[in-house]
Amino acid sequence: MTAFEIPVVVTERLRLRAFRAADLDAYSAMQANPEVTRYMVMGRTSTPAEVWRTMLMSLGSWALRGYGMWACETIEGEAFVGSVGIFHPLDWPEPEIAYSLDRPFWGQGFATEAAAAARRWLFERFPLSRAASFIRPDNLASKRVVERLGAFCEKTFELRGCTYEYWVHHNPIRS
Repeated sequence: MTAFEIPVVVTERLRLRAFRAADLDAYSAMQANPEVTRYMVMGRTSTPAEVWRTMLMSLGSWALRGYGMWACETIEGEAFVGSVGIFHPLDWPEPEIAYSLDRPFWGQGFATEAAAAARRWLFERFPLSRAASFIRPDNLASKRVVERLGAFCEKTFELRGCTYEYWVHHNPIRS
């Protein structure tokens, strides 16, 4: 058996940690909201079984790549906020700094705080010169997050049948 560890990353207000079975209800409720899922990869809501597979894929990524997505919760009260981390399915051109937060947590700077922590963690541990964020052109809130992080839009491209803007995050350690 191969052992692997999923690190915990703590910011001022958030904790990024491994998904737990107990996250299923909150994550499923989040993924059942069309307002939350409209800009995500599938662009539609997910069933609890699909969310369970997403959680398993997130955990498996850590074993196969050494990085992946975390469950994100508030430090105070341990409320489930969403998922944040490094998303890198087989058909992705490079690791993506990705984030998806439940509706009650929008507009509070949590996405920027969590994405910055995930990006910092990635760049401190892997010899990458850059990472990306793939954002649908009409997702203005997500574009504001990556702009605050200093990323820039390199191009527009097609991925899994959808148009995305290809935002680039340069690693200040390797630039």
